[in-house]
Order: sequence, then C-alpha cells, then structure tokens
Amino acid sequence: MNEFGVKYRIGIFGSSHGLCIGAKVEGCPPGSKISEALIQVELDRRSPGRGPISTTRRERDRLEIVSGIIDGRATGGPIVGLVRNLDTDSSAYDAFKRVPRPGHADYPAMVKYGGHHDHRGGGQFSGRMTAGLVIGGAIARQLLERKGVSILAQTVQIGTIALEKDVPFSIAEKIVRASAVGCADRRTAAAMTEAIVKAHEANDSIGGIVRCTVVGLPVGVGEPFFGSIESVMSAMMYSIPGVKGVEFGSGFKCASMRGSEHNDPYIIRNGKILAKTNNAGGILGGLSNGMPVEFRVAFKPTSSIAKPQASVDVVDKKPVELVIKGRHDPCIVPRAVPVVENSAAAVILDLMLQGGFV
Repeated sequence: MNEFGVKYRIGIFGSSHGLCIGAKVEGCPPGSKISEALIQVELDRRSPGRGPISTTRRERDRLEIVSGIIDGRATGGPIVGLVRNLDTDSSAYDAFKRVPRPGHADYPAMVKYGGHHDHRGGGQFSGRMTAGLVIGGAIARQLLERKGVSILAQTVQIGTIALEKDVPFSIAEKIVRASAVGCADRRTAAAMTEAIVKAHEANDSIGGIVRCTVVGLPVGVGEPFFGSIESVMSAMMYSIPGVKGVEFGSGFKCASMRGSEHNDPYIIRNGKILAKTNNAGGILGGLSNGMPVEFRVAFKPTSSIAKPQASVDVVDKKPVELVIKGRHDPCIVPRAVPVVENSAAAVILDLMLQGGFV
C-alpha cells in the first residue's frame, strides 16, 4: 500500500534505480498557491552526495511537475511530481538476488514477491523513495504556513553525541538549515560530524534521533480514536525507512514519573490558556492542546556497511560471508531531517482538513 492520508493523500511511486521516483498528491484545495521553487528547496536538503557524511551517489533531484499545478496554483486535480534517477549503478546489487543483506528487506521481499522484487538499490524499500514524501510534504507546508503553522525537525543525537540544550525555535530554524548534520548547535554538530566520519572510516555506520516540533497548531486538531495525532503521525514516521522508535513529549520517560510530575498545569499567559510544562507533547486525547507538538524519531544505523557480515545463500542453503559494496550513507539521520519535517507537514494538513481548520 503506497498511499497515505484521508483528505490530503500522498501516493509514492518509482524505485531507487528505476527511471524515476515521485509522488501523486490528492486533496490540495484548488486555487492554493504552490511554489515549485520551495518544493525544490526541500528536495535539495534531502538530496545525496553532500560531503564525507553522505553517500557518493550524486543525484540532482530536479523537480518535474507533471500535472495539478498551473501558473503556480493547484488545479484541484492530482498533483504529480517526480525526480529522475540519473546516477545509478546496479552492478553491486546482483549478488543480493540470492544472498540477502542483514538489516535490509531483501529476504522478506524475496519470499513475499517470489523473487520478482526489484533488488536494485533496495527497489521500493530504498530510502530514496522518501523524495516522494518530501514533495507531498513541501506542498502541504506551504498551506500550513499561511495558517500560521510552522514545523522544524532537527538532529538531537548521533550515536552517543546528544544535543543537551534547547535552542529556541526561531534561532534553531536558521542554524539547522545551514548545518550539514541538521543540528541547532554548532559545537555539537561538529562532534556529530566527527562521529559519522569515524564510523565510516571503520567501515561501519551509526544511527541517531531527530526531534520534530510543530508550533501554531490550533486547539482541537486530531480525530479520535484511531485518527489521533499520535496514531497518524506515528504511522507516517514508521513508514520512513530506518525508523525504529517514535515518542511524544516525555515519551518513555513518563513510565518512571508520577502523575503529579507528568501532568501539565494550565496557566493564563497574555490572555491565552497554555500549559506550564509540555510533558504531553502538545497532545491530549489525541487532540492538539495549543502547546507545541513535540516528538522524537529514532533511526537505526544504516544497514549497508563494508564490514564482513554473516548471511546465507537462499538457493544453496549455505552460510556466506557477505561484504556489501556500493554507495551508502554512513548515517541516514542528516538527510532524514527534511523527510521527517515534510512528512509531518502532510499529516498535520490532512488532520486540519478533516477537522475543518483549512
């Protein structure tokens, strides 16, 4: 199932080493002003081939709008946007037709599709497919910003290197977009970069955590029971390749807290009802409560590493020592920052449309 959403729907298509990848977006209100240049900005943030902490695969990821936007306005029909795959090298992947890579979808895909799956570059399971999420989300965030809703994702941990301070949203936004690792503190970013480089030099990889914040969301956004913000946002985040954990507000820490510690007391500030703390992550009963929506997304280390690993030949049923060749990110977290950010925008717009907020 490659579609997501109720009123604002994103369908992704293509494969890592096929002709192209992209998205079909349905539900964008007709007449909405859409800047293709702003979509391109988000694609550029996600694109590969940016220095020693990224894969050497170089893709321009130039956006092509096939339908749905005329003269900068949504027509009301499906918006189809794509980017072409130009720098593909599938030769390193032939071995994986019968020797599955540890940590990848190779083996379950072999079984599910009877060996007919696209094994090149991970096919439809590749992180490259997230370009479609960025396209759909970059459209959504343009509508959200006109409603006063802003979204920021940032890297807060790479391996054991964690950002210890909370940088204000307005300041963090500028620093994150200029940071190679997407971190809001330059000193911590330098340590994160060093950790990624060391993992790469050791023929290994490293994981991390992305924090996402949504500000300006009206009170009451969300559709209980199964359409809660947490439910839908988690489903979207877990659709991003490499995600292994999602937590909101205080997250798993809440299990060691008492109610008197976790509850967020209400206060009046400048005539507005707010909460003194935000352990709930801006969500109560699945609905937005007027505080910033805060969640964190944990990414596993990149599965493709150059260290020898144990696998099996599925045809001969014999053990095999596998060394993965090819071009891979030693850490997917920096490039995942705009994916989390724009994917979150798609979820929020969909929920706002369902609730009549847009």
